[in-house]
Amino acid sequence: MAQDREETRATIMLAALGNETRLRIFRLLVRAGEAGLRVGDVQSRLDLAGSTLTHHLATLRLAGLIEQRRDGRTIVCSAEYGAMDALIGYLTDQCCVDAVDKQLGHSADARTGMLTEEDPV
Repeated sequence: MAQDREETRATIMLAALGNETRLRIFRLLVRAGEAGLRVGDVQSRLDLAGSTLTHHLATLRLAGLIEQRRDGRTIVCSAEYGAMDALIGYLTDQCCVDAVDKQLGHSADARTGMLTEEDPV
């Protein structure tokens, strides 16, 4: 069940980042650090129309990739580094597992992910 939630969350985040403009916005916010950037600064740096930026920021926020906070009358956006780290972890936590298992004489059942002993050749 937890694996299904992780997969669903990763799918939502990857879908949000699958748009070139949103990827540019997210990378800009990652570079900005935890202090983030004011929406107006994001708009001017990426030369985006206000309504377009609002739409893309909402998608990134709903995907859990950014947060927005008020600073007086200004809205500041910043990357959600925990979510970014979780996504990277999800994508890499199984890196090369099948190759290592094959070297050890194991294989994983494609449906369950459970290891099984391979028959010797």
